[in-house]
Amino acid sequence: MADKQISLPAKLINGGVAGLIGVTCVFPIDLAKTRLQNQQNGSRLYTSMSDCLIKTIRSEGYFGMYRGAAVNLTLVTPEKAIKLAANDFFRHHLSKDGKLTLLKEMLAGCGAGTCQVIVTTPMEMLKIQLQDAGRIAAQRKLMPELVPAGTVEPKSPTAMQLTRQLLREKGIAGLYKGLGATLLRDVPFSIIYFPLFANLNNFGKRGAEGTAPFYVSFISGCLAGSTAAVAVNPVDVIKTRLQSLNRGSTEDTYSGVTDCIRKILRNEGPSAFLKGAYCRALVIAPLFGIAQVVYFLGVGEFILSFLPKRDN
Repeated sequence: MADKQISLPAKLINGGVAGLIGVTCVFPIDLAKTRLQNQQNGSRLYTSMSDCLIKTIRSEGYFGMYRGAAVNLTLVTPEKAIKLAANDFFRHHLSKDGKLTLLKEMLAGCGAGTCQVIVTTPMEMLKIQLQDAGRIAAQRKLMPELVPAGTVEPKSPTAMQLTRQLLREKGIAGLYKGLGATLLRDVPFSIIYFPLFANLNNFGKRGAEGTAPFYVSFISGCLAGSTAAVAVNPVDVIKTRLQSLNRGSTEDTYSGVTDCIRKILRNEGPSAFLKGAYCRALVIAPLFGIAQVVYFLGVGEFILSFLPKRDN
């Protein structure tokens, strides 16, 4: 069966609305994931997600859990819109010659994941700096033995200050640091997520030409999202480490993906690649569950229905 055809403006609105709702709901968990992934042996400040969130509230206040949220809320709209619209675009064109096989579904997901990194890489680059700034500051206060004498505590930059600094020092390439690791994460994620979601969602469809109820789309999005998130978590750890500009005085720095893998294996062991995996699953599951509900409820089409139609 061919996928339901939705206009491009509706797809973009659906993706944007879903992203805004989802990010608002799960951003504190995403912050905990970034901080857990970035802490290294010898400078462990947090023992778990709950411990991270409690210490963040104590040291930075409630809104400390939303450090970097403005960047995410600004850029998640085009990111989610590109991802969902690109997947539909590729699925539509790959199904023109007949049945949409699993391989074609995976190819569509691959195309969607490749397209989205245009927005994802700079968004993650800025978000990670803002999210991790609180960890570095808390580490200086709670673990002073790790801070060399005479070290001046830097001020936490804003997203605009970070953007200007990166553009001034490294040009547009500064915003795309970690592009390779982002591709290694997002392409496999989409290859796993989109076919898995489509097939899970098919189980709940009412008849051959019917649609699935919204709760089936939500559950399918949650299951597919959490599965794909955990599967690519090792690459997400590498990407987070590579994109972090500021580190504690005793923490490793990395020159690239291979160097990062080698140092993590040597100094922290294989289990380090699963840091923040349950946080990432808790972030991605509702994020994509909400996205699919918004998509399948046709929020974009509903909004566009209020606009005056042009006469042909």
